Amino acid sequence: MDEFIPIGEAARMLGMNASALRYYEERGLVPPAGRRQGRRVYGRDELRRLVFLQSAQRLGIPLDTAGAVLEAPGEQWRATVCERIEALEELIERARTAQEFLRHAIDCPAEHPVRECDFLRGILDRMLEGLTLEQVAAEHALTDARPTA
Repeated sequence: MDEFIPIGEAARMLGMNASALRYYEERGLVPPAGRRQGRRVYGRDELRRLVFLQSAQRLGIPLDTAGAVLEAPGEQWRATVCERIEALEELIERARTAQEFLRHAIDCPAEHPVRECDFLRGILDRMLEGLTLEQVAAEHALTDARPTA
């Protein structure tokens, strides 16, 4: 690879549109290394930043969080990343609860679990009493529940 490559080549290399590279430049995330014959050029450092942003995007990490890692002072970006990790942990827990809830429903021998499954009806009744799904799941340990009609 040349020391610097033009925007079109960088975009092709990364499987991105050149407009994405210009957008990242506008956001102050990846300015080009310079210009050659009026065209933006990118070096290895800029390409690394672009690959980082591309990876973050594929992982669902918000651009603001990824941008903080690239540009914010260490203490600030670490705090931003910790907040994002906490949000992901909450999302993972909700997804696990949903997965177990649905597994119980699918494994339940009742034809219509919401109407016929004592276990599921008990959970739903507790929610009608004001508990959240997470609280009921903790009470009943959905992961250990055995379906019974």
